[in-house]
Amino acid sequence: MASVASKNMWLRRQQCPCGDWKCYVTYEGDAEETSIVSQMVKTESLQSQDMVAPYVGMVFKTDDDAFEYYGNFARKNGFSIRKERSRLSPQLGIYKRDFVCYRSGFAPARKKLSGEHHRDRKSVRCGCDAKMYLSKEVIDGVSQWFVVQFSNVHNHELLEDDQVRLLPAYRKINEADQERILLLSKAGFPIHRIVKVLELEKGIQGGQLPFLERDVRNFVQNRKKVVQENDALLNEKRENDTMELLEACKATKEADQDFVYDFTVDQNDKVENIAWSYGVAVNSYALFGDVVYFDTTYRSITYDMLFGAWFGIDNNGQPIFFGCVLLQDETLRSFAWAIQTLVRFMKGRCPQTILSDLDPQLRDAITSELPSTKHVTSIWNILPKVSSWFSLQLGSQYADFKSEFDALYRLESTEDFELRWNQMVSIFGLGSDKHIGLLYSLRTSWVLSYVRVHFLARMATTAYSKSVDAFLKGIFGVQSCLRGFFEQVGIAANLQNERHQEMQCQYMHMKTCLPIEEHSRKILTPFAFNALQQELIVSMQYAASEMANGSYLVRHFRKIDGESLVIWIPEDEQIHCSCKEFESSGLLCRHALRVFIDKSYFQLPEKYFLSRWRRESSLMFYDDHSVHDKDDEWFQEFQSLTETLFAESSITKERSDYIRRELTKELTRLLNEVRDMPENDGAPMDFTLTPTD
Repeated sequence: MASVASKNMWLRRQQCPCGDWKCYVTYEGDAEETSIVSQMVKTESLQSQDMVAPYVGMVFKTDDDAFEYYGNFARKNGFSIRKERSRLSPQLGIYKRDFVCYRSGFAPARKKLSGEHHRDRKSVRCGCDAKMYLSKEVIDGVSQWFVVQFSNVHNHELLEDDQVRLLPAYRKINEADQERILLLSKAGFPIHRIVKVLELEKGIQGGQLPFLERDVRNFVQNRKKVVQENDALLNEKRENDTMELLEACKATKEADQDFVYDFTVDQNDKVENIAWSYGVAVNSYALFGDVVYFDTTYRSITYDMLFGAWFGIDNNGQPIFFGCVLLQDETLRSFAWAIQTLVRFMKGRCPQTILSDLDPQLRDAITSELPSTKHVTSIWNILPKVSSWFSLQLGSQYADFKSEFDALYRLESTEDFELRWNQMVSIFGLGSDKHIGLLYSLRTSWVLSYVRVHFLARMATTAYSKSVDAFLKGIFGVQSCLRGFFEQVGIAANLQNERHQEMQCQYMHMKTCLPIEEHSRKILTPFAFNALQQELIVSMQYAASEMANGSYLVRHFRKIDGESLVIWIPEDEQIHCSCKEFESSGLLCRHALRVFIDKSYFQLPEKYFLSRWRRESSLMFYDDHSVHDKDDEWFQEFQSLTETLFAESSITKERSDYIRRELTKELTRLLNEVRDMPENDGAPMDFTLTPTD
């Protein structure tokens, strides 16, 4: 078996059903084959309809190919095989292979010493003569294996499909099941309960798993033993690789002064936690750091470290990488250091809103270090836990519970949520469940009707979650040492920045022909414009009724109830809707747009085009150590030209395609010319610009 230390594996971090956030999978490997099948009688073999039976003269490239083929044939015909004998020569190496039925031969007699007691186990071997013998020949320098003998005559009964799967050769525990088994074992679940949980989660009847309870027991015992034997090797590897990572950070800092990193050491002066970020991420944070998602999904088996990544969302709706951290543990102290480091990297700027998972230590750290920041628990971090918390307890009722839970999350009214939550708890008998109590106590941080008052910039969506997951899988898809992992993070961050640039110049179709739509298209990025455009289209299905105080009730033409209250303050051109869409996303809702249309507005007030959703926000540079004069002639000209260029190019698809093609060529040419110029002419220049708001 290969050493655990020879491979770096990252696994998804998840909470144990016991509720302990410190229980994690830390072992990996294959299940041992330990089972005895008895009560077999003589019968004839049934020829497989899907495979050709092996025959004398059949050719294979390797003996492994032959063993795999014969093994597949055996499984389809109700038996398994094993390797019997091989012969070796100095010229050819192994040149003979004998594969036989698992019941071939007879078990040797066991000698019992006086005073010792052994369980008298009946052997499954009964002298079966089914076999396939191979011989290797080298023809024109190429080795080939030929079948020289084959027999498919058995002196025992062949098994049906539901029986053959339980033969030792076919009982395998796949990697996902290994992870789950070890997680449950570490949480204190006995073996028989682990088997029951797996059956319920897979939705299968008892006894239908592709392995037995004894396989689970042997697997758990063997993995614990392997990890104990490799602890010394792992500790040495962790120390060496962590130092290499630190050296990589130092080297990167010497080559790029905008790169930032920090680390802590323990009482033995060994690296404990380490975090890093890039100059482009710091600049991006100045524009899009209003909302931050702190992902702590992955943990390294090899290094026993938690990986945390900070993400934002750019003006094209794409995840933007702000930096990452490796933590030795998940204590309040470590999480607090991670948050302090982020703020320090980002020059003291705290986000308006931060999203994270349910980890209580992380929640406490956020409350302590970011007292003015709103904390939201992302729904995509909650939903996976719902299964592990309630599927076993509710059994066949779980599907109905999950459907009601999903509906509760999306309710628009907090009053409706409170009412239906209590009904759900009563129906499913969950009044005393600790996880239900936890979710309810934190409802103001995850239920949509509560969190919509916080600015989320459309981050709390399934599409955003999938994009972050794809980014992380790109990092963890390559198994390597910490230094290689560091390089992979840098590559992924650079690719993300390139994607951000590519999305700036996209053609946007007009769909309503409203003046508001045409004006918005010139200002907003494609992502923001498409979102606003969709609200404009839907607003056509709503009617606005003016009230005596100047406010409006806006209602869908098919819905009698569920209207939204829109407050209009004409003096300041302020509009507020009870749905809180603008407060949450920074883009006006269908209800407010309906009022603007009824009031014959051709253009939306400038205050409703946030800078984070504008096209020009992608062209800004930011540094709070220096403030550039906005009256500077060069900056004014540059800004005017870029705004005009993007506005004109978005009118038709032909213009858009032309600009994307030619602008890339021209910018590449200019970049190459600038790079050929001397890096230092003795006259340093300040190229720092401030964002418009």
